[in-house]
Amino acid sequence: MKLKDLLERSEFECIQGDAEIEISTLVYDSRKVEKGSVFVCISGAAFDGHKFVAQVAENGAAAVVVEKDTEMPEGLTVIKVKDTRLALAEMSAAYFGYPAEELTTIGITGTKGKTTITYMIRSVLEHAGQKTGLIGTIETIIGDDKIPSVNTTPESYVIQESFRKMADAGCKNVVMEVSSQGLMLHRVGGFTFDYGLFTNLAEDHIGENEHKDMDDYIHCKSLLFQQCKQGIVNGDDEYVDRIIKDHTCDIETFGMKDTNDVYAQNVKRIQEPGYLGVSYDLKGKQEYNVHVDIPGDFTVYNSLAAISLCRHMGIVKEDVLSALNTIQVKGRLEIVKTPGEYTLMIDYAHNAMSLESLLTTIRKYNPKKIYCLFGCGGNRAKARRYEMGEVSSNLADLTVVTSDNPRNEEPMDIINDILIGVHKGPGEYVTIPDRKEAIRYCMEHAGSGDIVILAGKGHEDYQEIKGVKHHMDERDLIQEIIEGK
Repeated sequence: MKLKDLLERSEFECIQGDAEIEISTLVYDSRKVEKGSVFVCISGAAFDGHKFVAQVAENGAAAVVVEKDTEMPEGLTVIKVKDTRLALAEMSAAYFGYPAEELTTIGITGTKGKTTITYMIRSVLEHAGQKTGLIGTIETIIGDDKIPSVNTTPESYVIQESFRKMADAGCKNVVMEVSSQGLMLHRVGGFTFDYGLFTNLAEDHIGENEHKDMDDYIHCKSLLFQQCKQGIVNGDDEYVDRIIKDHTCDIETFGMKDTNDVYAQNVKRIQEPGYLGVSYDLKGKQEYNVHVDIPGDFTVYNSLAAISLCRHMGIVKEDVLSALNTIQVKGRLEIVKTPGEYTLMIDYAHNAMSLESLLTTIRKYNPKKIYCLFGCGGNRAKARRYEMGEVSSNLADLTVVTSDNPRNEEPMDIINDILIGVHKGPGEYVTIPDRKEAIRYCMEHAGSGDIVILAGKGHEDYQEIKGVKHHMDERDLIQEIIEGK
């Protein structure tokens, strides 16, 4: 492939050498450079690719793409662009033959709900016979292959590579989580989404290494609606007007209010031993009764988003309802069956905001007693420990403080920090450092009408101790306890 063909949709200047040269591979990791590679210099938080130009030239690179003025070895073709991250996205799309154009692309952004909605949509589309790939926080799914995720939204090269594999595997669609970081860093550059969905917004990801303030966070989220053909947004969210302010797409809204294009009425919470769900009447552009096997008001919003999207894609009501009636998302309000008369669920809630939202939701089901089991990760901000402890003590009947990923800290040091917060609330508590024994305690003490929540681990299947990840899946622990092990 000629270098100029990789750059055909990019604005660039060839400041040294010849853009007509043949290229063997496209790389952005200097360690992967080989003879004939074009190396894109990414300016990252930890590494700056521009500092490796001499090294990649020695290793056989034929060309480099830069955004900064840098001293260049002779004989190297140098392409100057305004933003190398955007250039990488555009070049990756070209390198893999523009695979997004062979798929219906669905991007979901928002603070909460992205993961659940991606699985809801994939479940409905697959149920309707449409093979659908997925990229998100938990994993990337391509056919039968499941690849664990590192980032919610991978680097643009990885996204385009995944799109190509999906298209080649016969996928018709791809549904993916789109983080604010992914939008800010052009990881989803190089193509236009067919559909963009907005779930909700809350103050999150504000900090030194993410977004400088709320305005920046909102702006980055809003970029999706300048990069899609059809926008589907939560019309009830307080930030929705700012999210769609500069949109270039058609917009449709969903929510609880009857001012939305699609909305829910007569919401009912369903509770049986070992089961929690929700039902409602769908109104607006479609009208029928909906039943979802996941609890909570946010489940109503998540399912409304999925239903709105699937209506645009021509999916019939029967396929939508059948999929929503059987869906479970790993580690997201995931109910695990046990012989007891209580309800046991696993959820990824691992900060005060998500734990408060979860416990408030479960309290609306009027359980006899809520058991909230959680720990906090080591080598992380202590404030999270105090905050989660206080939230649980205020909203749960019994807080069971245990170990999460202690990393390089002593588990009891973390537990003692959590207890500082727990003591600020009125709830009872116990401390059981061994997570399996903590789960056993809950299962042995919970009675009819009680709800046990295992918070923090969610989809994770490991526990990190002293730099080593040990296999630990809460589902396995629950089964072992049931079997008396």
